[in-house]
Amino acid sequence: MKCNQCGECCKLFVINLSKEEYNSKSYKTMFDEFVEDFEEAEMVGANLLEQKEDGSCIYLKDTTCSIHDRRPAVCKPFFCNSKEPRFQEMIAIIEENK
Repeated sequence: MKCNQCGECCKLFVINLSKEEYNSKSYKTMFDEFVEDFEEAEMVGANLLEQKEDGSCIYLKDTTCSIHDRRPAVCKPFFCNSKEPRFQEMIAIIEENK
């Protein structure tokens, strides 16, 4: 599958980073200046990708993910045309908001 880069998922969903991604310091995260380790970050939501004022992902530029080649692991398997049952609720939310 290939992403059609509509940007809707980046506008609607908050992204949790894995421990490795968080510890890499390669991503802008929420409240990271207030926590010292991943376990604490996960507890308070500091392992979430930072969001713009409108609630969209900080890495969304127009309708394109500006870090698509190095996007978080949780983003990689998701596509708006996926038939996987685990994504159907997210796809429905995207369709409702288009």
